Amino acid sequence: MTTAGREARIVETFTTITDTLVDAYDVVELLQTLVETCADVLGIDAAGILLANDEQELEVVASTSEATRLVEVLQLDAEAGPCMTSFATGRTVTCPDIDAAPAEWAMFRTGALALGFRSVHAVPLRLGSNVIGTLNLFGTDTGALPEADLRVARALADVATIGILHERSLREHEAVRAQLQRTIGSREVIEQAKGVVSYLRGVSIEDAFAVIRGYALEHHEPLSEVARSIVQRRLVP
Repeated sequence: MTTAGREARIVETFTTITDTLVDAYDVVELLQTLVETCADVLGIDAAGILLANDEQELEVVASTSEATRLVEVLQLDAEAGPCMTSFATGRTVTCPDIDAAPAEWAMFRTGALALGFRSVHAVPLRLGSNVIGTLNLFGTDTGALPEADLRVARALADVATIGILHERSLREHEAVRAQLQRTIGSREVIEQAKGVVSYLRGVSIEDAFAVIRGYALEHHEPLSEVARSIVQRRLVP
């Protein structure tokens, strides 16, 4: 790839990722685009992403090859390796010669070498102190990535992190909004039920609410469900 082509590809990827901040998007597709771009423009042979779930356990969510996925799974099984260290520390971890990796990475080293990888660089997906995963760059030759390439990798990882956190925020917002809407709906049903009981029993609205609530407590049923049953004429308290 020419220098101009490489720069155009990087800019295109940044544009794709930043577009996710305003459009509906698939996070997995976003991360797959990220790893494929890294493999295209950073002079590496494979790339993969580990992302933390709600229990802060890492999972493989994108990779450019089955071999990459297997190496990352090895690290997860062994709970040790450059990617695990990067996630735990929030720092970029470089391993220019896997054959010389620390002893605690023995399972990772054996598996990576067997699959033909000789170097790896792990970049955290981090925003401030919040680390949500790692971007992992694998090479079939030994040697460190040029600092300029590492800077591009960090920048791509940072923008992807913002996109992921933005999506999670939107999802949580939608959940909160849906819960609020359910609460409002339940309150409307309760008001209707109060009117029904007030009419049927000839009591005040306040007393009608006491009747409904008393029935719910006595029968260990949600107040909103009792109210709904009254409105739908399935219950006459």
